[in-house]
Amino acid sequence: MEDNLDLLIKKCIDNDRGGQLRIYQLFSPVLYGICLKYMKNEDDAKDVFQEAFIIVFQKISQYKFEGSFEGWMKRIFINKLIETLKKKKKDYHFLDVFDPETEIIEEEELETIPITQEKLIEYIQDLPDQYRMVFNLFVFEKMKHKEIGEMLQISEGTSKSNLNRAKKILQTRILAVLNFKTA
Repeated sequence: MEDNLDLLIKKCIDNDRGGQLRIYQLFSPVLYGICLKYMKNEDDAKDVFQEAFIIVFQKISQYKFEGSFEGWMKRIFINKLIETLKKKKKDYHFLDVFDPETEIIEEEELETIPITQEKLIEYIQDLPDQYRMVFNLFVFEKMKHKEIGEMLQISEGTSKSNLNRAKKILQTRILAVLNFKTA
């Protein structure tokens, strides 16, 4: 696959439409999934998805054939998602006050609860923008709070606080649904 992928990338560099289509087909499910996690709805996710793929093909000649090509593309997508959300910044504000009394357990994961992936994505999409961005960057992209803070131009404490609040919102929603089903 790797030799094939390198060949496809070289075709894309040469503006070969067949190579571009194959790259799109190979990676679009994962990359669209990322867009869904960050954006509030499918229409916004589709818009960013399309714009980010255009950027991938415009910048593909900058890929150095070192490291993961998928990781390189994910970085472009995440940067485009964050740029898009920052443009909508008037719609949200980060809680930039870190409350030292807030209990933060960084490695705590939501309990394993039976829930469909679609429902979980819906709940993540319903999070306020600032919580959703921090949650996705920390949980799915495995970034540290320091990196998140630098990327979003917030303090490390604010990143931790927003993650904690996102987890609490998700946990409350999931448990409310489970309690409703068992009642």
